[in-house]
Amino acid sequence: MTKEGLLRSIAETGYNVGIGAKKNFATHDIVQKAPGLIGFISLAVGVFALIYDPLNSKWVAAALVLLGIASLYVTQYDHDKVAYGEEGERLTVLFYQLRDLYRDVQATVDNEDLAAYRQRLDDLRDEVTSSNQSKQILFSDWYAHYKFFWQHQIEWIDEQKQFTFWRDKVPLSFSLACLVALISIIVGAIIHL
Repeated sequence: MTKEGLLRSIAETGYNVGIGAKKNFATHDIVQKAPGLIGFISLAVGVFALIYDPLNSKWVAAALVLLGIASLYVTQYDHDKVAYGEEGERLTVLFYQLRDLYRDVQATVDNEDLAAYRQRLDDLRDEVTSSNQSKQILFSDWYAHYKFFWQHQIEWIDEQKQFTFWRDKVPLSFSLACLVALISIIVGAIIHL
C-alpha cells in the first residue's frame, strides 16, 4: 500500500470511528436530557394554559400526550445510558490514536516501509469492532452529525475526504425531511387558496 493509500484508509477509519463515538454520545445525551426537557415543556404549557385560553385546547393536549409517549420511548434506552457514554469515550480514544497514526504516517519519508503502520491500523480496526452499541435512539444520527462536524476537530480527516456541506455535513435524511416539509407547506398553501 502506498503512503497516500494508507493515509486515506486511516482517515476513512477515523471518520467511521469519530461518527460512531458521536453517535453513542448523541444517544447518551438524548436519553439523559430529553425526559427532563419534555417534563419541563409539559409543565410550562400546563401552567400557561391556566391563564392563556388558546393553550387550553384539544390540539395542545394531544401534543402533550405525544410528548409523553416520546418520553416513554426515550426511557427504553435509560438502562444502557452508561454503556453509551463509555462506548463514546472508548471510540474517542481510538479516534485520537488514529489521528496520531495519521500524523506519524505523514511524517514518514516516501520510500519508508509502512508495514508497521499498516499493522497498527489493522490493530485499531480490530479494537473498534471488538464491541459496539448498535442500537441507537431516533435522531441520534442527526445529532451525531452536528457533534462530529461542528464540535470535533476533524481537519486531518478533511485533508483526505474533502467534506462538502450538502454532501457530507448535512444528513441526507434531514435534507429529505426538510424537502417533504417544504412540499407539504406549499401544497397546503395551494389547497387553501
